[in-house]
Amino acid sequence: MAEHPSNRTKIVQIVCAILWCLFAAGPVFGFAALKPILIAEGIYSELCSETAGACIAQDLKLNKMFTVAAVVTNVAALLVGNILDRKGPRVCGLIGSVCIALGALCLSGFFGFIGDPYITGYVLMALGGPFVFISSFQLANSFPRYSGMILALLTGAFDTSSAVFLCYRLVYQNVVEIGLHTFFTVYLVVPLFIFLCQVFIMPHESYKTLGSVQKLVIEGLDENGQLVDGDDGSGIIPDVDERTSLLSANAAEIGGTLTTSLTPDGSRRKSVYEEYVEHELTQKSGNIFGILDGEPVKTQLKSPFFILMCLFTTVQMIRINYFVATVRSQEEYLVGPESALRLNGIFDIALPMGGVIAIPFIGLILDNFQTVTVLNILLCVSLFIGVMGIVKSFVLNLLGILVLVVYRPFYYTSVSDYSAKVFGFTTFGQVYGLLMCISGIFNYAQSYFDLYTKKYQNNNPIPVNIFLVSLTVVFGLSLLTYITKESKNIDRKKLESEAERAPVLELPH
Repeated sequence: MAEHPSNRTKIVQIVCAILWCLFAAGPVFGFAALKPILIAEGIYSELCSETAGACIAQDLKLNKMFTVAAVVTNVAALLVGNILDRKGPRVCGLIGSVCIALGALCLSGFFGFIGDPYITGYVLMALGGPFVFISSFQLANSFPRYSGMILALLTGAFDTSSAVFLCYRLVYQNVVEIGLHTFFTVYLVVPLFIFLCQVFIMPHESYKTLGSVQKLVIEGLDENGQLVDGDDGSGIIPDVDERTSLLSANAAEIGGTLTTSLTPDGSRRKSVYEEYVEHELTQKSGNIFGILDGEPVKTQLKSPFFILMCLFTTVQMIRINYFVATVRSQEEYLVGPESALRLNGIFDIALPMGGVIAIPFIGLILDNFQTVTVLNILLCVSLFIGVMGIVKSFVLNLLGILVLVVYRPFYYTSVSDYSAKVFGFTTFGQVYGLLMCISGIFNYAQSYFDLYTKKYQNNNPIPVNIFLVSLTVVFGLSLLTYITKESKNIDRKKLESEAERAPVLELPH
């Protein structure tokens, strides 16, 4: 049996994971900052004629780099989840480090004989990101009482990783023009660090599964429905008298190993803490919590809860990534070249900062509002960003950008929270992974939107943005309407059930 790691070892593991997430989890999303360097270095300049003032072909090819990378990043979520469950986090981390190293070598020109080393390299870096990021989630259970904080640090590091290319651009434009070959050769230190950490520091097996991480963060309980070490239940059941009576009435169940307490069908019997917490979460979520928990995955995937969320998620992902890839050209049409340059610079800085700033507010919203209310907020904020993106005003466009960089992590976290609460923790990895995978595949549509805007709309992004906002309204309202209807149906059934159980009083004759 493997020796249980010490607290010092666990802390070192968490620090290492935060460091590599900061540099390798999602730098590809800093494409807007990298793009000026790619242009200055003449990448794809052979597609332009000498007399062309603005080369559409080069711009489209560069944007395609990000489009394909964004697709791969989300599609990889399902692949990473399967490998993580079968082989563990160490194998995932090693695969990620190799992908990132190969990507950096391609971008540095080492594999110049490849047909298109730039798209290949960018895609490999995008593929490595989820492997090293998602496999680090299990560290949230190394210290169960602080799982939320650990997960927030890892997520914040992921959001901040888009600043890698921003720092590169600032040095390139203001200090010294470091070429792509030099930068990505030096960057090889990052995958080497990840590789060495996986071999010598990180655990061979997961502390817990992704579903267990979600359960701990949402319920405050471990995968067996037990309290975490050192918890007396005060954070679970706040009323002292109620907590005492529940514990005394269920002392045998709480004190023992819950996995030995089974129902007739062979599944684990829920602990008193789970019963209490899940009842509270059902009330807080508007009867949505656990509504499909325990159902077969096929049934879950066929439900409107999944289909409508998948449609809504797909449109939001396209909108976000389409803007990341084309922010400069969109703003040039709306507010002019000089203002567009300023907005592009602000966006480069705001994007990595958005997640860090938003993390505490995201937690407060998810903890204190019903699921349908959270989705309402998502829809309203999304529509606000959409409207700001079609008006020719520097101030309003700036406001839209600032809201967008906060909305992006809020949207991803809310979809994850929704998946865990609606479909349950057992199938969370499969359902959420497939949701991201499907959305990622359709994300390739942004390249066609980009082509349509440049070739048929004379760089006018308004028609495409209006179309995407319209889809947001249709799918968002459909999802909210369905959830509200189901919530009311559950309330009605509860009232009917209570009425049936109520004693019937007979009046004296």
